[in-house]
Amino acid sequence: MTDSIRVMIVDDESLVRAALRVFLESSEGFELVGEAENGADAITLVRETRPDVVLMDVQMPIMDGIEATGRLIKEFPGLKIVALTTFSAERVIVPMLSAGASGYLVKDTSPDRILDAARLAYEGGYVLSPRVAKELISSVQSNEPAHPRSVGRDEELTDRELEVVTLLAQGMSNAEIAATLFVSEATVKSHLGRITAKWGVRDRIQVLIRATQLRLVTIS
Repeated sequence: MTDSIRVMIVDDESLVRAALRVFLESSEGFELVGEAENGADAITLVRETRPDVVLMDVQMPIMDGIEATGRLIKEFPGLKIVALTTFSAERVIVPMLSAGASGYLVKDTSPDRILDAARLAYEGGYVLSPRVAKELISSVQSNEPAHPRSVGRDEELTDRELEVVTLLAQGMSNAEIAATLFVSEATVKSHLGRITAKWGVRDRIQVLIRATQLRLVTIS
């Protein structure tokens, strides 16, 4: 299919690659274009196959996912990379997202959610698994002053926008937020667009960080 999302898998574990291969090849709307077992091979393969989305492990031999992601995003700014790894520690999450990853999922994420993350990244969105969202928020909170600054009038959110941010902090995708609020995905995107404009931030991850800094969200 010419409109399928072209996906590449990068992981040093053959069993993980095999499982992801099965998920992708049995799902409509995706085309598996290649597999690599380290970051260096991933760069070579991306140049050859030009995927839309890369599912990238973080800890790999020769070249890890953080370095590979940074190099790939610099060379291919439109490429979307979703980290898929066993590590959810802040010391790994922040460098991976800073390198340009469009999302971060742990490997116990369900197959459907992994595919949803690939679709969301392809569409320009961001996704974090709940465990990663919690770790990221905890990291931000631990580095914030005890008395956060007040919210400016032009930064205030409507009740519905605050609901969207709260669900985002739980690691939900646009589709999951829409289902929870009984609205369309287009409506959720519209709310997120207004939030990013109000706060002067670029993407969903920055929205999450700003909401934490403003003490608007909590993770139970």
